[in-house]
Amino acid sequence: MPLRRSLAFITAIAAWAALGLQLGLLIDQMMSAGASVVEAVWRFFGYFTIIMNLMAAVVASALVLNPTGRLAGPRSRLVTAAAIVFGGLVYSVALRAIWQPTGWQAVADHALHDATPVLFFLTWLAWDHGGLRWRDALWAVVPPLGYCAYAFARGAADGWYAYWFLNPEALNLKQLSASIVLLTAAFLIIAVTLIAIDRMLARGRRDVVRPASQSGSRSL
Repeated sequence: MPLRRSLAFITAIAAWAALGLQLGLLIDQMMSAGASVVEAVWRFFGYFTIIMNLMAAVVASALVLNPTGRLAGPRSRLVTAAAIVFGGLVYSVALRAIWQPTGWQAVADHALHDATPVLFFLTWLAWDHGGLRWRDALWAVVPPLGYCAYAFARGAADGWYAYWFLNPEALNLKQLSASIVLLTAAFLIIAVTLIAIDRMLARGRRDVVRPASQSGSRSL
């Protein structure tokens, strides 16, 4: 198995394991408080952290099982990388200092916010480059906008919101709109940065291949 597919395999295993561990912990926690398994699973899929790790798990699995398929394509990798990098950065900057989990919860927390983002980013770096255009950055805003709509629909149904900055019961329309704009802008900035890296890596690899091919031509 090539190195990049081995890295994708490790990423997929780590992401699926982290998701399974976090689901098990949440079910145990909520059932101890009197909730049902169904309620725990419903709550589990309310977090963007879970959704972005699920994206990473699915795309990394696709890179191993069907590397020429659409799920393993450049846009899919870009959107997923932007989401997982965003999650890791936000957690490190804004949440790590105020959230101190212990035991298995600490293991799940570090796996979801540290291990999977780093592993998927490394997998993205190791894969093919040069297939992205600047306009592809617009695809990266689909997950945050989709999640906002999903979060509002969920909250309207059960009154629970995973994040205070997307809670229409706590924020006015102006504040809520600002949250959505900032969230979308952050994804767009990360996606543009990743595309710049993609183009730089593709150019660097072409520069490496070209002298070798020219040298071979002169020797014939």
